Amino acid sequence: METQRQKKIAGVIQKDIVDILQRAAIDGGLKGVLISVSKVAVTTDLSIAKVYLSIFPAKGANELIEGIQSNQPLIKHELSQRTRNQLRRVPELLFFLDDTLDYIENIEKSLKGEENPVKNPDLLEKRKKS
Repeated sequence: METQRQKKIAGVIQKDIVDILQRAAIDGGLKGVLISVSKVAVTTDLSIAKVYLSIFPAKGANELIEGIQSNQPLIKHELSQRTRNQLRRVPELLFFLDDTLDYIENIEKSLKGEENPVKNPDLLEKRKKS
């Protein structure tokens, strides 16, 4: 169960991180890439913030997340500058790719019958109970 304090800090981080990353993407020449922060989860001791990023288009998202992870100290510094009036200590930032949208899309495709989630449908016959 998240405390009000955790939620408040997560909200502050989420608002500023999105701004920092979007600006970095534009400055880095990544036009047309949309980065959004789908969720921020702060640990109870407020030392770690897990930041879940949704990146569109998904092509190249893994390279982008690696770049973001390697620039974590810079991002943390920028965040501390922006939040110095709200946060005493900026938690350690851990970045993760949020692939729930891809997951939902795959489920929808399966439900519509566009794509069969079972890679080898022949195995289904063998598994039938006689």
